[in-house]
Amino acid sequence: MIVPLMEAAADTCGGKAGTLGVLLRAGLPVPDGFVVSFAAYLAVVRDLDLDDLDAVRQVIEVSPVRADVLDALGRALDALGDPPVAVRSSAADEDTGQASAAGQYESFLAVRGVGEVADAVRACWASLFSPRAVDYRGRPSDEPVMAVIVQRHLDAEVSGVMFTPADPDDATEIEASWGLGPSIVGGTVTPDAYRVHADGTVTRTVADKRTRLDRRGTRLVVRDVPTRARDQPTIDDATATRLAKLGEEIATVLGGPQDIEWAIVDGRTWVLQARPVTAAPPPAPSRISDTPAATLTGTPGSRGTVTGTARIVRGPGDFARVRPGDILVCPFTDPAWTPLLRIVGGVVTETGGVLSHAAIVAREHAIPAVLGVPNATSRLHDDTTITIDGTAGTVTAS
Repeated sequence: MIVPLMEAAADTCGGKAGTLGVLLRAGLPVPDGFVVSFAAYLAVVRDLDLDDLDAVRQVIEVSPVRADVLDALGRALDALGDPPVAVRSSAADEDTGQASAAGQYESFLAVRGVGEVADAVRACWASLFSPRAVDYRGRPSDEPVMAVIVQRHLDAEVSGVMFTPADPDDATEIEASWGLGPSIVGGTVTPDAYRVHADGTVTRTVADKRTRLDRRGTRLVVRDVPTRARDQPTIDDATATRLAKLGEEIATVLGGPQDIEWAIVDGRTWVLQARPVTAAPPPAPSRISDTPAATLTGTPGSRGTVTGTARIVRGPGDFARVRPGDILVCPFTDPAWTPLLRIVGGVVTETGGVLSHAAIVAREHAIPAVLGVPNATSRLHDDTTITIDGTAGTVTAS
């Protein structure tokens, strides 16, 4: 039931783990680890009624991990040296060419000890049946199955996301910020954006990166970025170029454009995840001149234009106020907000980049999105009519 990550395959360990196994076998820099395969999960749910999703989730959440799995986990962790680890989902329907399931299932960083790892594995299994995951799947499908990856935790100085191009003449898109990756993929920080063009030139937009996520013992803490570092570039052009070359190698190994999560630790670049690009981001917009005073600008996140009623949402307590066709205006979105993306007409966020999970899901749902609009929740007003252009990155109040 425990498979070395080097030997992982998608049919027994899920798409995410299977891809990391391919990359490891190709000699690419992936943190070492192992996988709790589908077999362990299936042994837990084989006697449960999978038609009652809430009941299944509750049973998994409270049931102890089987003794044989617990013993195997302990031995696998000992073989790694019992370091802090990342515990991450690898579902059968995750990271496929048809759907990314970006951020829909659980992942945990800085986990230490067999007991805590077992709890995290169980939480990953249960997340198959969370309301957001069920809503994301959106339609009846084959019985969902979950494997779980356990890898060495990396204390990244800089992390980010990279989209490799579908056309060799197009640019590689890279986003980067200080600290651990959830700040970027979760959209809680607006990252630096880099474009590495086919001719080797690099263009960049440096953001005001106010917070970072780091490990402190077995906890994750959000810290303020020192003022002097907020508007400093997280990587230089040479590093961006090296990342693009790494992305090209990964895309060649995997046979198509890839959405890649990466981290830099002590000057070394590591690959944390790679999956097919399900929905490419909009092209970089031309410089907008003479924009009306009522127009706000941000990062183009998902193509299209829509006009609708602005709905200011600062947290789950405001979800019930959202009506079909509203334009969601919020500080940022996390995966729990996925059900809203099925009913809203568009999305405006105050932070986040084009490669964040929210942006990916918006593109999969073909919802226009503009990201990183400073103070959008105070500059726009509830119940007013606004127009957003997710291709140009503009928001205009009527």
